[in-house]
Amino acid sequence: MALLPPMFPLSHMLKSFVQVGRLTVIDADSQSHIFQGKPSFQGKDGLDVTMRLTDPKLYRTLFLNPELAAGEAYMDGRMSFPGSSLRDFLTLFSVNRLSLGSYPLQKVARRVSKSLRGFQQANVVGKAQSNVAHHYDLGNPFYQLFLDRSMQYSCAYFVDDNDTLEEAQRNKMRLIAAKLCLKPGQKVLDIGSGWGGLALYLARMENVDITGVTLSREQHALSNARAKKAGLADRVRFQLIDYRELPGRFDRIVSVGMFEHVGVGHYNEFFAKVNALLADDGMMLLHSIGHMSPPGTASPWMRKYIFPGAYSPAMSEVFAATEQNSLWVDDVEVLRLHYAKTLAHWCQRFEANRAKVEAMYDAKFCRMWEFYLVSAEMMFRTGSQMVFHMQLSKKREATPIVRDYITETQRRYKAMEADRLLGLEDDPFADVGEMSGQKA
Repeated sequence: MALLPPMFPLSHMLKSFVQVGRLTVIDADSQSHIFQGKPSFQGKDGLDVTMRLTDPKLYRTLFLNPELAAGEAYMDGRMSFPGSSLRDFLTLFSVNRLSLGSYPLQKVARRVSKSLRGFQQANVVGKAQSNVAHHYDLGNPFYQLFLDRSMQYSCAYFVDDNDTLEEAQRNKMRLIAAKLCLKPGQKVLDIGSGWGGLALYLARMENVDITGVTLSREQHALSNARAKKAGLADRVRFQLIDYRELPGRFDRIVSVGMFEHVGVGHYNEFFAKVNALLADDGMMLLHSIGHMSPPGTASPWMRKYIFPGAYSPAMSEVFAATEQNSLWVDDVEVLRLHYAKTLAHWCQRFEANRAKVEAMYDAKFCRMWEFYLVSAEMMFRTGSQMVFHMQLSKKREATPIVRDYITETQRRYKAMEADRLLGLEDDPFADVGEMSGQKA
């Protein structure tokens, strides 16, 4: 009777998987196995990766659930890349993702996972806070090691390839502020207000009253401290509350990087609450990760270790929910490569501070965070992920019908920034410093 090939059944899947590039796998017995596809991708040669597996149990777990098992194996050191790097491997993985998805077992697994989306993305009041705490309450000093000075933990906007991370995040805040079409005296709600950087920026640019809501205790404490230090606490406040429990009405609503945590089963709930919170002539700006492919599921590794309950929607899923809740979509803009650039900056800063991170946590945590940052970058660089801006209103005339105002307002705000940045005490982008170690 013929013996099964070494690494079976993993070897069978890898033959189908590697359609572009070359993957050399060194197994637990130090034997090499080569899986060869086309030598180049998008005219670029060099997708040649060596991967070492030190545990034979990986032959089965990688076959059954490759995305989850690969991340876990890298985290605990059973998978390494001698002569290559994690980035090399995840690039190879990303450009061959479709061939992996078409493998019979993976097609079945994806159908099963999609049928469980309601359970996977359950973000009811209460559980939503524990899901948020899993990621955002790792500690302000940790996030300060790789984010920009204003602590923006969302896609930046690169007007120029040479923009620094600080410049690109300021560009993003300026763009969002311009799209909000703010007027003095308006009440503004920031859903998922993070560390408060955007709310503080809006208050600097216009005389508006801002309420930010977050479910992270770390973010809540630091946001209010920043508002007080900036002398804006009379117009900017942050509450530790689920947006669904918030009363009142607002002229403007903005939400950046929060919608990904809502879950498909809660989309109607989200937009119904937006409708209830908006003034009749109000407008919302939604900034969220999405994808250009049909509805799917979140990465099992990302869901387990990084963002429990999260999902980046297909645009069709978002439009369906806005239609059900009587909201006009006034404008949509898709940011394609901006998040890939943002993540590359974060990864560079993380690696520069890796020793500090390891002292805070441990080496396994560092490998986990590296896997997260690099794999996320690949999703935006070669996968189907993107970021979208969506303006929503109850009335069709809530925003100008010509988009020129966005460019004009950005120019005005940029000139205002130049004036206000002459003194560091007026700089909303450099006021984290001594407060970053505060605990809730």
